[in-house]
Amino acid sequence: MINTLTTNLMNFIDASPTMFHTIASCKNILETESFCYLEPNKPWNLQVGDKYYTTLNDSALIAFVINSNDFINEGFKIIGTHGDVPGFRIKPNAEMNTDGYVKLNTEGYGGAILSTWFDRPLSIAGRVALKSDDLLHPETRLVDLNRPIVIIPNLAIHMNREVNTGVNFNKQKDTLPILTYTHEAVKESYILEVLAEALNVKAEDILDADLFLYPFEKSMCVGLKEEFISAPRLDDLSMTYSGLNAILHNSSQKGISMFVCFDNEEVGSHTRQGADSPYLIRTLERILLAFGKTREELFIALDNSFILSGDVAHLSHPNYMEKSDPTNKVLPGKGPAIKVNANFSYSTDSDSAAVFAGICKANNIPFQTFVNRSDERGGSTIGPVAASHLGIRSVDIGTPMLAMHSARELMAAEDFIYTCEAMKAFFSI
Repeated sequence: MINTLTTNLMNFIDASPTMFHTIASCKNILETESFCYLEPNKPWNLQVGDKYYTTLNDSALIAFVINSNDFINEGFKIIGTHGDVPGFRIKPNAEMNTDGYVKLNTEGYGGAILSTWFDRPLSIAGRVALKSDDLLHPETRLVDLNRPIVIIPNLAIHMNREVNTGVNFNKQKDTLPILTYTHEAVKESYILEVLAEALNVKAEDILDADLFLYPFEKSMCVGLKEEFISAPRLDDLSMTYSGLNAILHNSSQKGISMFVCFDNEEVGSHTRQGADSPYLIRTLERILLAFGKTREELFIALDNSFILSGDVAHLSHPNYMEKSDPTNKVLPGKGPAIKVNANFSYSTDSDSAAVFAGICKANNIPFQTFVNRSDERGGSTIGPVAASHLGIRSVDIGTPMLAMHSARELMAAEDFIYTCEAMKAFFSI
């Protein structure tokens, strides 16, 4: 099911190999749609009817539209997602010479399915910090080598007869990618030289870098009728694109519509650009202060607000149906899933679930419910974190998918489209 939305999603994912590139992609799209950038270290002058965005750390972003003067009583409508993905970060001093093979020393980021990274062409992307005249503010640039430069080879079955019956991978030993081989002594940093060439700078001007591996293969539609999207980083860039698309098509005449893309959800959100930080509440307060509102009015606005936490959900797996809840199976083509957990790994309760269900029913959008088996521990989202910081009503929803946290994930294109429609409907209220 290739249409404009799915094509745009796949282009968005392919242009966004790291959290830094995801925010750059969002910025490019927002500026094309006349959103005005607000510098965090300068006063904000805002006008009703205008569209704005601001960023933090090159890896988190908030975009918003001021729909009316009465946003205290009408509140904020917020869609929250995250832009980071599980994978591998390259360590400092990364080159390792093993009998002529030059490998890169890496560290796992988040909970990746390690086996899916083997035997794939991998590239490298991230953010590089350069010398500048201001010691407190190094110059930063994004880099994407955009070529298959490393690979993690499997051990042959002849040397590992148990490979098909279950293998435990050691992240410090088994998942290090090969960069090259040489019969000479390694005298320089290969990665430093490659980065310097890519950025057209001197190697000695590079102070540090946040570099990640990413699968080089592009996104595509697969299936009998191309009904599935096969891509890296569907968790959570599919939801991020859905939220971004919704704010671009905002049609609400009430309150303030807001899209938030956090960083570092996959490792707990405990960073200044993560959901467990003052980034969102500080931005909300700055908006009100720009209109001369008080802190008391902020609390009133928050009580009139609602957040839709967007993170992918699990499809029932056709080869492992026993892993799904027996009475709440999530199936392809049946729309986004409301995510529920008795212990509040998700922020959903009956009140907030009813809000999303009502939006879907009013707009003829199918939806379903996801809960984990009672004997399975699931993941969590930004929802409970953001809701507990703000004290506002919140629901967790997600486009269902297979192979979550694999190097390449799978979802029904129809469900992605339904999610986009539901988020647009949320911003039409």
